[in-house]
Amino acid sequence: MTAALLLALATQASAQCYADYKAKQDNPLRLQYGLIELPDSACGSIAAATRYATPVVAGSGWTLLQIESILTRTQFEARRANAGAIHLRR
Repeated sequence: MTAALLLALATQASAQCYADYKAKQDNPLRLQYGLIELPDSACGSIAAATRYATPVVAGSGWTLLQIESILTRTQFEARRANAGAIHLRR
């Protein structure tokens, strides 16, 4: 039973979630599609992801327009190519 509990905890600790987002810069207008790794506390809803991502994206000079979706690791890997040169934000 202890081994099963440790395995469950290890699985939870390694679980990750991500979000894809749209952002903009003004003068001149530039649009961006990007990916961001979220802490566990921001994985539960779009609103929580938005609260986390807004200052992270702003730190790079962008204004967050919206979180598109919250992604699992598998979904993140599938969409990673669509982000092009935009790197994963943390």
